[in-house]
Amino acid sequence: MEWGEEMKAGRPDSFIFLIVLFLLVLGVVMVTSASFPRALNSTGGADPFAFGKKQLFFAFLALVLMVIMINFNYRRFRKLTVIFAVLAPIFLVLVLFFGAEINGARRWFDFRVFNFQPSEFAKLALIFVLAHYLTEIGPEVRNFSTGILIPLLYVGLICGLIMMEPDLGTTIVVFAIFIAMLFAAGVRASHLLLIGLFGLSAGAFLILQEPYRLQRLFSFIDPTQDPKGSGWQILQSLMALGSGGIIGLGLGRSRQKFFYLPEPHTDYIFSIIGEELGLLGALLVLLLFLGLAWRGYKIALSTSDPYGSLLAVGITSWLVMQALINIAVVTATIPATGITLPLLSYGGSSLGLTMAAVGVLLNISRQTNQT
Repeated sequence: MEWGEEMKAGRPDSFIFLIVLFLLVLGVVMVTSASFPRALNSTGGADPFAFGKKQLFFAFLALVLMVIMINFNYRRFRKLTVIFAVLAPIFLVLVLFFGAEINGARRWFDFRVFNFQPSEFAKLALIFVLAHYLTEIGPEVRNFSTGILIPLLYVGLICGLIMMEPDLGTTIVVFAIFIAMLFAAGVRASHLLLIGLFGLSAGAFLILQEPYRLQRLFSFIDPTQDPKGSGWQILQSLMALGSGGIIGLGLGRSRQKFFYLPEPHTDYIFSIIGEELGLLGALLVLLLFLGLAWRGYKIALSTSDPYGSLLAVGITSWLVMQALINIAVVTATIPATGITLPLLSYGGSSLGLTMAAVGVLLNISRQTNQT
C-alpha cells in the first residue's frame, strides 16, 4: 500500500485513542503532584513544578510522535527490520560504557535536556523484528529450531545486555513480549511450555545470583522483618494505598511523596494515585489498561495481515504486561523490581516510544477499519 492509498484507510480505534489520551493527561497531573517535594528540593525551592513542566513537554512531543505513526503505513517498517535488529543491541552495549550511572545502574544516556533509555527502544525494536521473522517463517513456527531456538538467540542477546545494566524488570517484560508473540504466531503448546519453564528457571537463577534480589524476595514475604531497610518501600507503598481509602485524600495531598516513598513520580506513581484518588482512582487506571488490552487484542484478531496482527499483539502485550507488573509490585503482589507504569510514570524516552508504539497500533486499526 502506497502513501496515497494510506489516506483512504479507515479511522483509528477511537476507544484506544481516548484511553491513551486520558492516561497521558492523568500522567502529567500525577507526575506534577507526586514530584512536588523533589522538585522543590532539586531547584532549591525555586520551582515546585519542574518535573511536571518537563512531563508536559514530553507528553506534547509524544503526542506528535503518535500522530505521525498513525499516518505512517506500519507495513513500511518491514523494510527497516535489519536496522532495528542491529541498533537495539548496539545501543544496549553503548549504554554500558557511556551511560550515566544512576543508583548503581547504567540504563540511560544523559543528554542534559532528557535521558534516553535504550532498553525502551529495544522493546519496540524487538516487536518489529519478531513480527517480521514470525511472519516470514509462517507454518515453520511449529518447528522447534525455527520457531523457538533462532528467535531465542536474539531475544537472549537483548535480555542479557539489559541484565548487565542491570534491569530485571525490563528483562521480564521483554521475555513476556516474546512469549505472547510466539503464542499468537501459533507455536506448539509443548514448545511454549518449555520456553516458559526456561524463562522461570533463568529468572530464579538471576535472583539467586544477586544478594539484593534475594533480599527483595525475603522482604516481599515479610517486609516487617526489615521495616527500615529492604522492606521500607513495600511498607510505604502499602501505607500510601491504604491511607487513600475509597475516594482518596485529594489531589496533591499525598503524605508519602514527602520523601517516604522512593521514586513516587516514576516506579511508585500508582501508590500516589491510590493515596490521592483512592480505590476509585486506582480501579479506574486498572480498567483503562484492561480496556486497552481488550481493544488491542481485538485489533490483532481483526486484521487479515499476519505482520500487523503480530505487531498489535506485541505492542498490546508490552503495555499491558508492564502495567500489570508495575501495579503488582506496588501492591506487594509480587517481589519488587524497578519498572515504570506506561503513560503515567515520569520519563521522556519511555513516554515517547510508548506513544509511538500506540500510534503504530492505531495505524493497524485504520487498515482494519477501512470498510
